[in-house]
Amino acid sequence: MNTDPVLVEVVRGGFVESRHRGSVAVVNARGQVVLSVGDPARLIYPRSATKPIQALQLIESGVADSWRLSAADLSLVQSSHGGEPVHVQRIQVWINRLGIGVDNLICGAHWPTNEAAARALVHDGRVPSRAHNNCSGKHCGFLTTARQLGETMDDYGDRDHPVQRRWRDALAELGDHPLDAAPEGIDGCGIPVFAMPLQALALAFARIADPSREAAVRQAAMRRLADAVWQAPHMIAGEGRLCSAIASRAPGRVLAKVGAEGVYAAALPALGLGVALKVEDGAVRAAETALVAVLARLGALDAADLEALAPWGRRGVTTWAGAEVGTIRPADALI
Repeated sequence: MNTDPVLVEVVRGGFVESRHRGSVAVVNARGQVVLSVGDPARLIYPRSATKPIQALQLIESGVADSWRLSAADLSLVQSSHGGEPVHVQRIQVWINRLGIGVDNLICGAHWPTNEAAARALVHDGRVPSRAHNNCSGKHCGFLTTARQLGETMDDYGDRDHPVQRRWRDALAELGDHPLDAAPEGIDGCGIPVFAMPLQALALAFARIADPSREAAVRQAAMRRLADAVWQAPHMIAGEGRLCSAIASRAPGRVLAKVGAEGVYAAALPALGLGVALKVEDGAVRAAETALVAVLARLGALDAADLEALAPWGRRGVTTWAGAEVGTIRPADALI
């Protein structure tokens, strides 16, 4: 039987129509769980929430400096972007610098998640390329690191390729959780993904929030990647996306990163805390509402922040004509 508590409710006409269950872990950099809802030890696939950790090698190796990557580039490499022209154009420039074709990215192509960008492609009679893939920035980072370090580029997605080993080792170290024998799958973009406890992901983000225990090179890399997101918030996700909205609203206070299937993680530098949550049914709407509620409960967001983030927090349920007939709200477990 599913024992996860209800995190988010969908109410219509005063009646709870749907419920989203899940778990939350909030951890400090010493590994202490300071808040939990549900099971903080449950195994999850972090999916794209690990992109800030996957990007560490780009800076720690010196490659970012050698390639003179900008804050926008470093935000994009951590992104799950919406495929807007500003994202795709920067990806294409990056690919051209690498001297390869877009099809050298193993992530595959999909339609932009940004509706306006998708409609523009249809209007122009075009189809998406791999540059439109929401993970294309991460793949450019992998390929750039491999090229600069003299590693093979055609098999960079293999689990034992150096670019995959480096981020897996960093994640294991930051989360204090070995991944060698962890359940393993393949992410939507074709690279390996490893299961870990929810609280281990929260710990990794707590150490992004408070990197004082890390080696100097890693501290500098973490701070540079976080600063890049706050300097170029649109590149981390895009228009109408919570990661970008939080980065714009709370620079220096909250670094949030979505993962597929109802995962969210966040680093809170002012509090020295890391947050990780998983919605059991994988619903993005519930993960967004849950994250805003947790950040509010921790005091990471103030009243003005919450008002600005209302489209992702306690949001309205509307008819197709635009009339509000209900609400998506955090359940009692999060308040």
